[in-house]
Amino acid sequence: MLNSPKDAVMTGVGAEDDIPLGERKTVTDFCYLLDKSKQLFNGLRDLPQYGHKQWQSYFGRTFDVYTKLWKFQQQHRQVLDTRYGLKRWQIGEVASKIGQLYYHYYLRTSETSYLNEAFSFYSAIRQRSYYYQVNKEDRPELVVKKLRYYARFIVVCLLLNKMDLVKVLVKELSEEIEDYTQRFNTEDQLEWNLVLQEVAAFVEADPVLILNDDNTVLVKSNRLHEGGVPQLEPGMVVGQLTLADALIVGNCNNQVKFSELTIDMFRMLQALEREPLNLATQITTKPGTLEPSEKPAKRENPHKYLLYKPTFSQLYTFLSASFKELPANSVLLVYLSATGVFPTGRSEYEGPYDFGGVLTNTNRDVVNGETVQKRNQAQKEMHCLHPGDLYPFTRKPLFIIVDSSNSTAYKNFSNLFGQPLVCLLSPAVYPKSMQADQSQRGSLFTLFLYNPLMGFLSICGLTSMHQGLWEKAQEFLGKVSHDIGQMLTSSRAIDQAFLQFYGDEFLRLLMVRFVFCCATLRLHKLFQEAQSFPESYPQLPKQEMVENSLLQKRVLELAAMLDVQNLFSDGMLDNY
Repeated sequence: MLNSPKDAVMTGVGAEDDIPLGERKTVTDFCYLLDKSKQLFNGLRDLPQYGHKQWQSYFGRTFDVYTKLWKFQQQHRQVLDTRYGLKRWQIGEVASKIGQLYYHYYLRTSETSYLNEAFSFYSAIRQRSYYYQVNKEDRPELVVKKLRYYARFIVVCLLLNKMDLVKVLVKELSEEIEDYTQRFNTEDQLEWNLVLQEVAAFVEADPVLILNDDNTVLVKSNRLHEGGVPQLEPGMVVGQLTLADALIVGNCNNQVKFSELTIDMFRMLQALEREPLNLATQITTKPGTLEPSEKPAKRENPHKYLLYKPTFSQLYTFLSASFKELPANSVLLVYLSATGVFPTGRSEYEGPYDFGGVLTNTNRDVVNGETVQKRNQAQKEMHCLHPGDLYPFTRKPLFIIVDSSNSTAYKNFSNLFGQPLVCLLSPAVYPKSMQADQSQRGSLFTLFLYNPLMGFLSICGLTSMHQGLWEKAQEFLGKVSHDIGQMLTSSRAIDQAFLQFYGDEFLRLLMVRFVFCCATLRLHKLFQEAQSFPESYPQLPKQEMVENSLLQKRVLELAAMLDVQNLFSDGMLDNY
């Protein structure tokens, strides 16, 4: 076998008389498809990351070429083996590129079924040992391709909650990295070891383990599933708005992350997705073949942008693109998990730029060729998303979640244009006993919005629970969610914005979980300060909602079920 495709093709041309015309054409056609596919794939990085329409036709063309290339190498494998010198790692590279295409298509469309497709191709590479021979070749760049494949496969498995497989892949990746660094004495050893550390921390970030009867860990999905949201009932008057777009921003210092995805971002993106279709229902061709499938007809999930440590300009660009393309009767959600930026001084007039906000990244934002130092206290922090920065976008329905130590800056919002507007705001401070863990392994507030039971167990110091009790508690929480839904829709004092958003299942679930979080923290004995309670704009009516006696009773019943009632006050004490 020849060492490289170019050598193979050149030899084929040189020995023209020995190669039948049909076989020569097969090699030529394969080379054309391979070059075309690489050219299109490399062009993907030049596409705008925002906007819904600009990239779709280009992605479609890239999919078409890779589909042809994949089928072509399957149909002509023997000729390509003998005349071209096709190696298994090269087939693996094509499969890996198709896996990447599906993953990026998932990122751009939020269709979870594409994750399953990416998983199919990545899984096949491992099962068929396409990269096995790479370690025998004296080419470090090929080994790096294999390592990158592992890292990408791990990301897809994390998103599909295949934690057992993640652990196996991390072990294999660790062995591959060790072999790679010993053989080639490379400079990127530290980088690859950091990848291992990040994914290990990510896997261990969940504060509570669910155990089977044999004490093995059970992984539950937290995406929206059938029956997982309080149903709309006859007589409920709610809006018809639909959540169409979501910006998920992560800029917390020191938070667990993997592949530009903090644990808070990871949790929130799953809270905004439906459970993907089962892999068994995804097979569009006869079993045993790997072929790119047709895209699903219906978009079930809101479109999402995942922004890891964006600069102000990047964040504003994505906000503007989402705002511009937001369909009629639709909602834009902005989720901010970021370090708080506090004002340095107080001005006489307190406006939307006087309370600080949340941090934006400074790395790539340079003004006038230099980092600008504040000259006096009257100037505002530049690398910060202030509440006032969001005002232009309140011309359309806007749902904001702020998880930050300066979340309270956003409670001074103004609804200038009369469109539906809600801000859900995290506690600004947490009890000392919870602070260290909270910053590293993700925010408690986001944990409640992602999985209320896990949030509840976390503040009670419970780190594991058997499946039977977990399911009993989840069933009870379902009834609590139903009660909260009734409270929200029957309240006469509630701001209409909450009801206008209630028609959308994702937003309904977030609001219900927010109310549960508020009620729980108000009753927990460790949460004493007013700053330790979540807030909202507009404010929810306290007596009817977060301090509702029925809801308090339900929280205490859940605590009793889990034998942690001693951690809660009986609800009769006023928290202020």
